[in-house]
Amino acid sequence: MSLLPLAEMACNVLETGDGREKTALSRGYAAAWFAARAEGELPTIGQAQPPLHPARPEKPALLNPRDVPRRRPGSPAGRIALLHAIAHIELNAVDLHWDIIARYTDTKMPAGFYDDWVKAADEESKHFNLLCDCLEANDSFYGDLPAHAGMWRAAEDTVDDLMGRLAVVPMVLEARGLDVTPGMIEIFSKANDVQAVEALNVIYAEEVGHVAYGSKWFHFLCGRHELDPKDVFHSLVRKYFHGALKPPFNEEKRAEAGLPPDFYWPLAEE
Repeated sequence: MSLLPLAEMACNVLETGDGREKTALSRGYAAAWFAARAEGELPTIGQAQPPLHPARPEKPALLNPRDVPRRRPGSPAGRIALLHAIAHIELNAVDLHWDIIARYTDTKMPAGFYDDWVKAADEESKHFNLLCDCLEANDSFYGDLPAHAGMWRAAEDTVDDLMGRLAVVPMVLEARGLDVTPGMIEIFSKANDVQAVEALNVIYAEEVGHVAYGSKWFHFLCGRHELDPKDVFHSLVRKYFHGALKPPFNEEKRAEAGLPPDFYWPLAEE
């Protein structure tokens, strides 16, 4: 099977603006990658120069976080706004996972590293589409509301630091998703929005794996360099993450993903 080098596939996804088109390309590349892997092949990883910022559609308008309107999730409009915000997070996650594949090819990593992040990108693509379907079922669409402009900041800050990227994106930002998703599921359950509940349950189950990939490869690199993972994690999060971590923490799901409490509690706000 002849495939583009994986880093080139990643850049093609990053350079596609429309969300549905981006995720279709992402899922197609992932399917081709895993078809080749199932045949015992390791396609070429290659090297590429990913864009500093991924392509984005004309809408949504991207605002400073302080300027994004806050809506109460108890109302239908508030629930639409919440779905829109989660869809925006998932689209950024698609790009973050393809970016980690393309950005750090100078660091030699095992094949499993690429398997994990292709799988994560594929799942985030599925999540985005599930949420778009929920929005459309509520007579809305992704781009109908403004969104958070700061979502890509972690990628910019860690552009030259693979361990920093692993610490901040899967092990902090995605781990935060494990903390807050049960509450969001409860909001949509109370509203009898079965479609949204089903989508969020899929996301909740699969995000554990994404946090686990981050923890696995962070520990792998610490072992390669004979570093203490906990100390390095604390140092990198203080360097790259802006603010303290916010409890309450979903300690059970974090543990399932390979994050013990002594990693995150010392970084929590008082």
